[in-house]
Order: sequence, then structure tokens, then C-alpha cells
Amino acid sequence: MKLAILTERRPDETRVAATPDTVKKYVDMGMTVVVESGAGAHANFSDGLYQSAGASVVGDFASALQGADLVLKVQRPLGGKESQARAVDELAAFKQGAVLIGALNPYQAADAIPLYNARQISAFAMELMPRITRAQSMDVLSSQANLAGYKAVLDAAAVYDRAIPMMMTAAGTIAPARVLVLGAGVAGLQAIATARRNGAIVSAFDVRAAAKEQVQSLGASFVEVEAAADAETSGGYAKEVDEDYKKRQSAKIHETLKKTDIAICTALIPGRPAPMLITEEMVRDMRPGSVIVDLAVESGGNCAISQANEVVTAYGVKVVAYRNVPARLPQDASALYAKNLLNFVNLLWDKEAKQLAWDSADEIIKSTLLTENGVTVHGNFA
Repeated sequence: MKLAILTERRPDETRVAATPDTVKKYVDMGMTVVVESGAGAHANFSDGLYQSAGASVVGDFASALQGADLVLKVQRPLGGKESQARAVDELAAFKQGAVLIGALNPYQAADAIPLYNARQISAFAMELMPRITRAQSMDVLSSQANLAGYKAVLDAAAVYDRAIPMMMTAAGTIAPARVLVLGAGVAGLQAIATARRNGAIVSAFDVRAAAKEQVQSLGASFVEVEAAADAETSGGYAKEVDEDYKKRQSAKIHETLKKTDIAICTALIPGRPAPMLITEEMVRDMRPGSVIVDLAVESGGNCAISQANEVVTAYGVKVVAYRNVPARLPQDASALYAKNLLNFVNLLWDKEAKQLAWDSADEIIKSTLLTENGVTVHGNFA
């Protein structure tokens, strides 16, 4: 069985779907692995390292995809209208009936689903992984969000004009920075931990009641909204709240931001635009020299001032809104993502027959499988 690893061609993408370590494991499983030349260059994985792990390296994506039964990607392959704009059509080179595994972004790129069906591709979207214990080792959202939360604090520190920890010197004392984290999911919790390690006084807000204990366990204070209702799905994600709550939430965030030096925005709602948490009026009322980092910019952003891939200054406040923040740490992000994929492939792998086979009734398969045999099988998209 042939496995193909491609170079990622989308803007701002520096990660790769397999590392030399995971390639070696695929080879040990009995697969023939082909890697497009340069696929791991941004993550410091040379072609030579892949060859030493047992892979063949080829010069272009078409050669890598020729006859490939399984294709691993970080982001969805180029095809359809996108391929016309970029003069690259990866999907057209897929073998009919191939299996595709990656972060396919189906909510924002639903127009790609018919393209998978046209080539009879069995497409698995890794960001739809259920939040169950058995799937934790395959959860790409968590592994990548963890790095994003860490990097967000470093990005804030890079443009913050003051020191973050308290410093006591003969010339006087520097007060610690006050950090507010909006959204206490995986990224938010890591941002809290990183800010605390750097000596900041940290508070955090989340619509989910369960987040309070997690926030406090990291030494941060929890910002509570009066008469708050729990807004958590059965899968552990945040869900949209009603208008009355939004008004009280907005007032509380506004009040807190006036005393905040650094705000880290991480709030997302699966399948929906990111909630707008920081309005232009709130930015105007923050102290000059403050910093906002918006990790949700790819889904519309949590801050009204955010501009994708830019650091803008408004009312004396710097707003940092980089796209694809995990890709700013490509080596570690690739290593974690590749391990997530390996664990998922192991779930699909028939060791005796040395081929892919899956149980469609399995909760993990039902949650992630978008298309199969030319049909959209996922309930959210069918």
C-alpha cells in the first residue's frame, strides 16, 4: 500500500503531515512511503532524513500521488476553483478511491466535499475528532491549540513595551503585567500557564462553568458574569449564548479590560464565526501600551480591530492577529500533528491484511468520515 506525503502549498503553512519518526513507523507497518521533495523543509526535516527513515523522495506532487492509496495532509488539498487561481490541482492527481486524512476545514470549505466525491475519495476531517478519552491521542485541535496558546503569550511579549514579571530593583519596583485570557479551552489554558510562568497576574473568562476550576487550578482568577448560564456542548465545546447574556458578558469584559495590560483571545465556536468579544469602544478604553493577541482571526476574530497577519495599533493599543499560529512553531507542531495522524491511521489499519479497513459504526470514524464511495456520509454535511 502506498502512502503519500505532500508539501503544503497554502499561505502561512509551514507544517508537514509526517515526520521521519512517523514515516519509519509507517514503513514498519508494511507501507510504501513516498514524500514530495521539500515537504518537511520548514520544519527542519530534510529529504535525507525521510530517506533514512525508509521513504522514497520524489520531485513533485503528481509523482508522489501517482497510485497512492493513502494521502496525509495538514490542510486540505488544492482543487476546483482554488486550483485555477494557483495553477496547481492536487485533487486531480489523486487516485480514484484514495483515502485522504487531514485538517480539511469542512465548515468553512464545504465546497471541497463534492470534489472528494467526484474522485470517490474517503475523506477524514481530523478537526471533527470527538472529545472522548479514546480519541485524545488523535486530537489535532488540542495538540495544535496547546502550541498556539504558548506562542500567543510570546507574541504579546514581543510587542509589549514593558516587562511582564514584577521586578524589584534599587531604582524602584516594576509592577507585574495583568493578563486577561478570553476563552479557557486548550489554547487559553496554555496561555494562562505560560503567562503565569512569565510572572504575570492572570485572569480568564469562559462561558463554560467547568472552566472555572481549570482556570483556578493554574493560579489564575476566573472572571464571572452575573447569573451566567452554562454554555457547553455535550462534546465539551463552547456554544453560542443568548442576547441577554451577551450584554452582561460584554459589560464585564469591558470593565476588566480597562485594568488589563495584555489580552489573549482564544474563543471559538465550532462551525460558527468566532464571537466578537472586544469591540472598538473597549479597545479605546484600554490603557495605552496594552496588547491584544487574537488567535481567532481565521474565524472572524474576537476583536473588532484585528487584521489578519498584521500587528495594528489603534488608540495606543497593539493588536496582534497572526493566522495559523501553530505553524509559527513548525517543528514541534509538525511532530505533534504527525503523531496524531499516526495514531488515527493505526485505528484504520488491518495488521494482518496490511491494508486500511474501518468500522463505520465506530464513534471516531462516524465523527470524522466526511465522504465514502462518492457519497457524503457525515450527518452535518450530508
